[in-house]
Amino acid sequence: MSERVHLIINGIDTTLDVEPAERLLDTLRQKAGLTGTKEGCGVGECGACSVLMDGKLVPSCLVLSVQADGCEITTIEGLEKDGRLNDLQKAFVDEGAVQCGFCTPGMIMAGEALLQRYRRPTTEQIREGIAGNLCRCTGYTKIVTAIRKAARQRAAKVRR
Repeated sequence: MSERVHLIINGIDTTLDVEPAERLLDTLRQKAGLTGTKEGCGVGECGACSVLMDGKLVPSCLVLSVQADGCEITTIEGLEKDGRLNDLQKAFVDEGAVQCGFCTPGMIMAGEALLQRYRRPTTEQIREGIAGNLCRCTGYTKIVTAIRKAARQRAAKVRR
C-alpha cells in the first residue's frame, strides 16, 4: 500500500506516492526523474547518492522516502540556476575533477555541504568533508583544489 509524501525537491513542492520501504534514491531517480544522483553501493558507503536533506548531507540510499516527508531535498540538479552551473560545479569542470564522472554528483553535494558550513575550509576540513565519498579515478587532489577554488570565489563575493 503506497503512502503519499510531500517533498520540496530543488525548490519545487512535490507530492508523490511511494511504497513504505522505498528509498529516497529510487524516488528521486524513478519518480522525480532526477537521475544525477547515482547508486554506487546501496549501503551508504560510497557517497554517490549524496543529497542535501534540510541542508544536511545524507546518503539517499539509506533514507526512506517516508522519512523525508516534509523535507527540503537538494540534488545535483538543484545546484544549477537558469541553466548555469553553480561555482562549485564549474570549479570541478575547470579543475578537471570529474574523470569518469560517476562519483562527481555526490562529491559536489559533499563539497556544497562543506562550503555551507565553512566559508574558508582548510585542506584538512575539505578532505574530512568529502571522506564519505569514494572516487576511483582522481586521487582526490583535483577535487580538493576545485572545492578550495569555489570557497575562494564565494569568499571574494562576500567581500564585495
